[in-house]
Amino acid sequence: MVQPRYRSRTMRRVFVRTPSGTTLHYRRRKNAAPQCAQCGGVLPGVARGTKTQVRKLAKSSRRPERPYGGMLCSPCTRRTIIAKARSHLQ
Repeated sequence: MVQPRYRSRTMRRVFVRTPSGTTLHYRRRKNAAPQCAQCGGVLPGVARGTKTQVRKLAKSSRRPERPYGGMLCSPCTRRTIIAKARSHLQ
């Protein structure tokens, strides 16, 4: 019987070829990639990992150093900044 901690789908099941045959290993699942708040697309340049892994990184490598960095993708950021600039002119 499988150990109780492996019975849930928290750990992903990986079949590994070994000299004695195929065995089942359990590995942690990857964290979901950060998403844009407007369009829902994957944010490039934003660290993907557990909270503790991301916290250990330098601040500049966690997210882009620009307005809305880590919240919006670049096309959505461009649209938002242009819209705000246009609304201030009126």
